[in-house]
Amino acid sequence: MSQRELAERVGLSQNACWRRLRNLEAQGIIAGRRTKLDRVALGKKLVVFTMLRTRRHSIEWLSTFRNHVTSIPDIVDFYRIGGDYDYMIKIVTDDMTSFDRVYQQLIGKIELDAVTSYFAMEAILEDRPIPL
Repeated sequence: MSQRELAERVGLSQNACWRRLRNLEAQGIIAGRRTKLDRVALGKKLVVFTMLRTRRHSIEWLSTFRNHVTSIPDIVDFYRIGGDYDYMIKIVTDDMTSFDRVYQQLIGKIELDAVTSYFAMEAILEDRPIPL
């Protein structure tokens, strides 16, 4: 929403609202601003959640692994997790052929113990704002 709409919604002048926004940015509470693109309209119709397990857990390996995973543009989220798997990534790509290219990139340079992928059939809730 625009700054004007926000100011009206919270009952502040535009200047006061602008100052508060700048203060929240300075504190790191607002970490950035972005434009939300429609992935389907851009041809990114396939969403895949991939679970990864490794036998390696050294600092050096983790650094190499992080650099490798973050270099693949179709990987949009990347988490270290607890449970049966060590990492979870979210891949947003065009189709199964594109996913296979991402998969080949992922396993091509890094030794992994297990890779399991789950294909989203429908996005029921996606990119929900953090509740305040």
